[in-house]
Amino acid sequence: MINDKTKISGQVRATVYDKDGNIKRRPRTWFQKLFGLPGSLMVSKWHNIVTDYGDALIADLMANTPAKQKLDNLNAFVEVGTAWSATNPKQQNAGCHTPTGARKGMQATYPKVKGAFAAADDNVIQYQAIFPAASLSATINEAALLNASVSGECLAYGHISPDAVVTSSDSLQIDWAITFTGA
Repeated sequence: MINDKTKISGQVRATVYDKDGNIKRRPRTWFQKLFGLPGSLMVSKWHNIVTDYGDALIADLMANTPAKQKLDNLNAFVEVGTAWSATNPKQQNAGCHTPTGARKGMQATYPKVKGAFAAADDNVIQYQAIFPAASLSATINEAALLNASVSGECLAYGHISPDAVVTSSDSLQIDWAITFTGA
């Protein structure tokens, strides 16, 4: 008997850049201060969860006549927020708990498949959005991938950990990868 174990997983990465375009560093810990070491780079990588609506969006996309908006270059947006909660993240269908700033659309060549068809990473879809300087001033700890600039359905929700501290002179880049596997 054939038994397929299809799985959707993903990862969200947040990178904070300073006004000069360098990756910002976290404040030094006492250990780093003691040994004269710099603070760690402000790059956060964490897993995400495809929401209940995300499951439905993927199924809808495969329908003969989809009813919902596909997350394409014109209709995929990242929202960031300040109130991550591990309580029922699968049901986080409307976006972040406490959004901050305006949602940002995809960079010019996103979303895109990571690898060529029938080659390595042909099952990974990548999204990238950049929040330029002056668009945020907050400690970011949650992110959502949605199909509209306002309201819409949330495909995936993720925890930004450790927190990304963004000042008004910093920019924030969100890289999102969703992987489809079957075995």
